[in-house]
Amino acid sequence: MNEKNPLFGWQVDRNEIHMVGEDLQRPECILAEPDGSLWTADARGGVMHIHPDGKQTLIAQQVGDAPSGEKSAAELMLGGTLPNGLAFDGDGNVVIANFGTNAIERMSRDGESETLYDSLDGAPLGKMNFCLCDSKGRIWFTVTTRQEPWTKCINEKTPDGYVGVIDDKGIRVVADHFIGTNEIRFDAKEEWLYVVETNARRISRVRINDNCEEVAREIYGPDDLGGFPDGFAFDSYGNLWITLILTERLIALTPEGEILTLLDDGNPEAIKIYEEHFRNGTTTPDLMGACRGTLAPMMASITFGGEDLKTVYIGSLMGKSLLSFRSPVAGLPLSHWRK
Repeated sequence: MNEKNPLFGWQVDRNEIHMVGEDLQRPECILAEPDGSLWTADARGGVMHIHPDGKQTLIAQQVGDAPSGEKSAAELMLGGTLPNGLAFDGDGNVVIANFGTNAIERMSRDGESETLYDSLDGAPLGKMNFCLCDSKGRIWFTVTTRQEPWTKCINEKTPDGYVGVIDDKGIRVVADHFIGTNEIRFDAKEEWLYVVETNARRISRVRINDNCEEVAREIYGPDDLGGFPDGFAFDSYGNLWITLILTERLIALTPEGEILTLLDDGNPEAIKIYEEHFRNGTTTPDLMGACRGTLAPMMASITFGGEDLKTVYIGSLMGKSLLSFRSPVAGLPLSHWRK
């Protein structure tokens, strides 16, 4: 590219950060629409719709009592129904990767819901994490691990995560043997599928053919990003914005492979302790929770929104609002935005 990367020399100005929404419960993933609507995952079992005027509507499959007081890191990772990854299908329904029920669900905008799949070839799907719809109407999904309890995969760095697809042929595994599979995104041409491997601290990418088959795989960028990637999104220049959960840092990976730090909200002492336990295979949810930052505690997903796709929203596991700020470059629109 001949034009200068708009992120060179730029960082998030903390004075320009705004918090969006209130009393959200585990707003891990965010969907944005051109009219200004936001949809966030909600630990009460569904999604919170934040309207353009700021009004909030909880749309839940089964509305339970709001959690009393602060939930622990363990509860936010292990307990009950935990909608995690979200995507809009071609009809505007919300597809939900449920981290608690280990199922792929679909919910209409008025709350009518169904389980699409909770097993594959007669076996449980595993720890369901994320979902993504492409321009052809196919649903892609990730499973972090097949282990029970799923947290074993963090200490053992188990390469048993996978990416699957749901299309007119049904459900099947497309790419296997990832280490802590998390979010996935396509490039602009939907030729490469980018995969977060949280427990390997890296991004991989898989080349997908027209039959949804893996034909190539490679690590994208550094072998180690310096933290634990969770959510990510491309901008229109080609930078890959990545949240580092626990490290509590927002970085960008340039097309040339350079890492730019855009925001650092980490707790160095807690991170040092956690990383030592991670290396030794002795992590616990409490150690994870101790790393949480102040802006988007246990920083997770990132989404571009606003009419010009230059408003950034960051979700988290332990926050009650969404962190938001303006970007100097627009995000790459997802499939629902281009319709």
